Amino acid sequence: MSESQAPEVSIVVPLFNEAESLPPLVEQLLASLRPQGRSFELVLVDDGSVDATASVLTRLAETTPELVAVLLRRNYGQTAAMAAGFDASVGALIVTLDGDLQNDPADIPLLLKRLEKGFDLVSGWRHERQDGALNRLLPSKIANGLIARVTGVKLHDYGCSLKAYRREVVADMNLYGELHRFLPALAFIEGARITEVKVQHHARRFGRSKYGLDRTFRVLMDLLTVTFMKRFLTRPMHVFGLGGLAGIGAGLLIALHLSYAKLVLQENIGNRPLLMVAVLAIVTGVQLFCFGLLAELQMRTYHESQGRPIYRVRATMRGRLGT
Repeated sequence: MSESQAPEVSIVVPLFNEAESLPPLVEQLLASLRPQGRSFELVLVDDGSVDATASVLTRLAETTPELVAVLLRRNYGQTAAMAAGFDASVGALIVTLDGDLQNDPADIPLLLKRLEKGFDLVSGWRHERQDGALNRLLPSKIANGLIARVTGVKLHDYGCSLKAYRREVVADMNLYGELHRFLPALAFIEGARITEVKVQHHARRFGRSKYGLDRTFRVLMDLLTVTFMKRFLTRPMHVFGLGGLAGIGAGLLIALHLSYAKLVLQENIGNRPLLMVAVLAIVTGVQLFCFGLLAELQMRTYHESQGRPIYRVRATMRGRLGT
């Protein structure tokens, strides 16, 4: 598709067992977007649903010219489905939302207007959530506070899927695990300007929630990954090397103390636990140091093999030379 023919806005929606929600979702999306006068596409991704989602989506694609149906071979998870939607979309502006009708498509124009005020990512904030269950609200509040504190991106609602992006922001990110929740943090690492707006939230009408407490632990693991990427992606030796030097240094100090006790004080050190501590500290320190060197090589391979620079340019402006 040529640049002149490409729609301005791409709406990306991952779907899993949402056959009942799908027709009203498409109807609401069209009702919200068609009056805006923007060209748009609806990129709906079926993430290996086991209900009738795929057949309903195929039928809707035959009657809705703006709809792009992406059917994945099996269930890969929300992050992978979202990445597939990003890859299939062509709009300069991208909006994501859930397919369960809890996000309101009527809020999409609000996000797009805020995006056009100079921001690279606009995140929705479900300030009046309709999830009454304790196992949803409490873990969500804890996770949002923890993520905001660790990543430095102060958002009230990381879990809200209703977000708007400039294409260049998502083009710079590779998604794995549960990293879709951390898109604002990943975008912040790339230098994006981020804000949030209050959006509506509705109770689930069909089916049941796919979220559970087990998801919280997966999110915590990915939070560690994002934290490392933010602080040490281009300098892993700074964390592993420092730990290695600390271990080697502590081991050598203990070894010197034991050597003094053995050679000068004539004490028996063979049965002292401190001797084992010294050996373990030195060995662990050497391993961490070597691990840091390997991580440095991996980092260089990662950037150089892909031609991926360690910086991002927001704009380049050149003065016009006089004639």
